[in-house]
Amino acid sequence: MKNKYIDLINQTFDFPQDEFKVIDGELYFNNISLMDIIWQYGTPLKISYLPRITEQILKAKKMFNVAIAKADYNGEYNYCYCTKSSHFSFILEEVLKNDAHLETSSAFDIHIIEELYKTGKIKKDKYIICNGFKRPQYLDNIANLINLGFENTIPVLDNKSEIIKYNSTISKKCKLGIRIASEEEPKFDFYTSRLGIRYNDIIPFYLESIKDNPKFELKMLHFFINTGIRDTAYYWNELTKCVNVYCELKKVCPELDSLNIGGGFPIKSSLSFEYDYEYMAEEIVSQIKYICERNVVVEPHIFTEFGSYTVGESGAVLYSIIDQKQQNDRELWYMIDSSFMTTLPDTWAINQRFILLAINNWDNEYQRVNLGGLTCDSQDYYNAEAHANAVFLPKLPDNELQYIGLFHTGAYQESLGGYGGIQHCLTPAPKHILIDLDENGEIFTKLFAKEQTYKPMLKTLGY
Repeated sequence: MKNKYIDLINQTFDFPQDEFKVIDGELYFNNISLMDIIWQYGTPLKISYLPRITEQILKAKKMFNVAIAKADYNGEYNYCYCTKSSHFSFILEEVLKNDAHLETSSAFDIHIIEELYKTGKIKKDKYIICNGFKRPQYLDNIANLINLGFENTIPVLDNKSEIIKYNSTISKKCKLGIRIASEEEPKFDFYTSRLGIRYNDIIPFYLESIKDNPKFELKMLHFFINTGIRDTAYYWNELTKCVNVYCELKKVCPELDSLNIGGGFPIKSSLSFEYDYEYMAEEIVSQIKYICERNVVVEPHIFTEFGSYTVGESGAVLYSIIDQKQQNDRELWYMIDSSFMTTLPDTWAINQRFILLAINNWDNEYQRVNLGGLTCDSQDYYNAEAHANAVFLPKLPDNELQYIGLFHTGAYQESLGGYGGIQHCLTPAPKHILIDLDENGEIFTKLFAKEQTYKPMLKTLGY
């Protein structure tokens, strides 16, 4: 009878996979022995595997460039990284190694751009796509960036009044974008996005406020879909509407030449994840080309804004199981040495599921468990995976700790959790390490942050 944990994984999934394999009963992540990492750094532990970021960017660039070549498409492809997914310097530096551009969403993002320029990590010709609803400080910072000579900074107008501020603060010719207020997926509580300008208002707004102003040049039309790029009738319908608006606008605005299809590719949240990236890239390119040809309009340059896709699969969180509690006849709890609510807030806030795997003891028998965090909150638990309404892990050995990992956690979790701040029940932020490759392709690790101590917490709280 096959009742070992490794049997369960092999029977349930196509395993091993690109980034996961098992050697001698222990899990390897991107060819890295996680047990070696745990022996060196302990748990709880956050990991950022930086080469994965480069792999994702190059993969997307290749797919879209191949799609453009196959379709005989006349525009170019530009890859943008959404800084809001993770603002850490090591993330931005890895992204910029790959000739990627940046998308911002707040006033403080602009200060990051300035710091990257001061340290030589970015040049003034880089595309900086400025999105979001903009408060006065954000508007001022964007204007300052353009006045400093960042020639490809493109403020994407989220509302009509935004342009008034630019007209008074920007001292040189400025490229602009307009965001379409797209319709939301039917399951939403509202029909139209709160962000952007309505479809029917875009051309009148351009004619009234941009066309005859020598300071402005409308270069980009932008649309964003909350669900991301998925093969659904909803997505293709919104893309079609957007490209049709582009074609109508292009006929009265010759300088318009770029289409920003915001909303990114999904990432793997389960070992059973399936998504045909190549097909989606080719279909997007062919659909845009077809609609433009039908409208007798030159195809636009394509911009994408990928955040989670860029950094999500680079992250992991490792925990120890420090105790087990049988609370009734059916519910067995494994207690971790941290908190899900604080280290992976999406598991609590939006019921997000990540890839969950045991790190050791793959040759042990498995059992169904609930995973509990250390806080006193009843919501601090994890008891289901993306492919099943249950969690199965090895039975705890008598004289050895059990370790587990949640993977592809690299997007949003630190910023949502308030990195370095005050966590629920004053749970300390775990140690954080970076994993990279040296010039010879050898793996090395670097400590980015120690486990949070009580002193900065007390200072923040005013003690």
